[in-house]
Amino acid sequence: MSVRLTVAQALVRFLAAQHTERDGVRQRLITATWGIFGHGNVAGIGQALVEEQHMPFHQGRNEQAMVHAAVGYARQSNRLSAHAVTTSIGPGATNLVTGAALATINHLPVLLLPGDTFATRPADPVLQQLQVPYAGEVSVNDCLRPVSRYFDRVSRPEALIPAALAAARVLADPVETGAVTLALPQDVQAEAYDWPEEFFAERTWHVRRPRPDTAELDAAVRAVKAARRPLIIAGGGVKYSGAEDALREFAERTGLPVATTQAGKGVLPYDHHCDVGGIGHTGTDTANTLARTGDLIIGVGTRLTDFTTASGTLFRPDTPFLNLNISGFDAHKQAALPLVADAREALTALTEALGGHRRSRAEWSHSKAAWQERTDAAYAVPDEDARPTQTQVLGVLDTLVDTGDILINAAGSLPGDLHKLWRTRSRDQYHVEYGYSCMGYEIPAAIGVLLAAPGRPVWALVGDGTYLMNPTEIVTAVQERLPLKLVILQNHGYASIGGLSEAVGAERYGTDYRHRAGDGSFTGPPLPVDLGANAASLGLRVLRPRTVRDLREALADARAATDPTCVYVETETADSVSGPPPAQAWWDVPVAETSTRPSAAKAREEYDRHVTARRRHL
Repeated sequence: MSVRLTVAQALVRFLAAQHTERDGVRQRLITATWGIFGHGNVAGIGQALVEEQHMPFHQGRNEQAMVHAAVGYARQSNRLSAHAVTTSIGPGATNLVTGAALATINHLPVLLLPGDTFATRPADPVLQQLQVPYAGEVSVNDCLRPVSRYFDRVSRPEALIPAALAAARVLADPVETGAVTLALPQDVQAEAYDWPEEFFAERTWHVRRPRPDTAELDAAVRAVKAARRPLIIAGGGVKYSGAEDALREFAERTGLPVATTQAGKGVLPYDHHCDVGGIGHTGTDTANTLARTGDLIIGVGTRLTDFTTASGTLFRPDTPFLNLNISGFDAHKQAALPLVADAREALTALTEALGGHRRSRAEWSHSKAAWQERTDAAYAVPDEDARPTQTQVLGVLDTLVDTGDILINAAGSLPGDLHKLWRTRSRDQYHVEYGYSCMGYEIPAAIGVLLAAPGRPVWALVGDGTYLMNPTEIVTAVQERLPLKLVILQNHGYASIGGLSEAVGAERYGTDYRHRAGDGSFTGPPLPVDLGANAASLGLRVLRPRTVRDLREALADARAATDPTCVYVETETADSVSGPPPAQAWWDVPVAETSTRPSAAKAREEYDRHVTARRRHL
């Protein structure tokens, strides 16, 4: 038996029938499609979405932003459900690349359906076609190959069957998942074919939980028992596995401290006695001191990036690693003992195998209390009628939220402040994308989270630099009547990179939003930019607190609002006492080896001092 449909209609019908299942819970794999229509997809996928109305549709304003929204949805859905994104050919397709890289780096599923040039080549070139003299089959969509976990070009109708099945398999695979691209030539999208009915039968992709190998588990047990000062580093894999309870039991029964990466923050509530805060360059003094003195580092669901390892300077040269990871690639990093398994299964097996083994360690409790006092100092407000600092904004928000609130951020100075200071109350309250650290992620990602977690307060925290990168999906939030809570911190420049520029001898050049001065530098008056007015013009209700007292009222108003609301606040520069604590570990940003400017020469001396501590774990 067969049914005659276009390729686009068949793809939409196939996607609507795909499900994932884990631990007996079943859900749709692709729950909606984002799209911006152009001549490369309007008559194909666009028509199919009208024809096959069991696929919800969201109208985007920027192709990159649509991917970010889909990624936010997938993360909030623990990678068990995802969204598709359809674009036209040419710029619509190439605008997907940044979002695809973010999804793949963070191991988050998103299905990309860019239009492509004609497979039949009736005219060469067609509008927006890239012609490559040495390769007739290349199109701009090939830019998506290196940032996709799976890529296929459906140049014949019958090729859709294996391509669609492979795409669903990769999206549902916790090891392989990331951006999946099916490039769709615009003529093939509209071409009809007789499809076997079984292609559209409901299909369930089981999300496996691989258990640890016996020999690897035995080696892990021996390593933990031999160590006197182990430290656990928990990453995002703990959350995606749903392994928070297993981690808590492992930490409580063994008495081990738990530090967290940006993706892992929240796996334990901040006030749990085993939680020692963030690790690495943006981490706490408590966690980093334990890392420097630890004699076994137990990584759980983490990629061990340079921010986590302080660019290879945080741990002693002889410190061994034990990595629990579902990916063999990540499990073997730092020459670790690998325990390749699902995080929940690995932690449960390790806890059982260790029996009553326990290290009684309370030496970090004083350090943790001191760090909380430092947090209190950063949040403190001596004058309620003064303009707030950035950390005071976080402190006021801290007094308003509960376990239901979700905070979203990705780039700038906020990730460092949040990782060090934010008091996470629930497993999914802290949503900071730091694998790609992509400015412009926050607003569209918040929309994706709102779609995945309706009824919960969702805050998108952005600086002025990030806002200017990608404010377009505000219109989508207004259109969908989503109660987005947007907080714009106006500090007139790239605050994070400005500080880094000063530290590496670049003297904050090109990082302030100021008029050009007579000498050609950007040192004139601040630009007369009103981002609050811009947000209002896109449909948001905008609140403009000027003091800390106003801010308390504005944030409370925004939290209670059922319509999309913006809190636009000019922030004061923090001093060394009231601001966030400085970096507690190094980060490698190479400094000019030769320079005539004293600032760069001094920065290079400091760089050479730090780089001598870098080591490889072999």
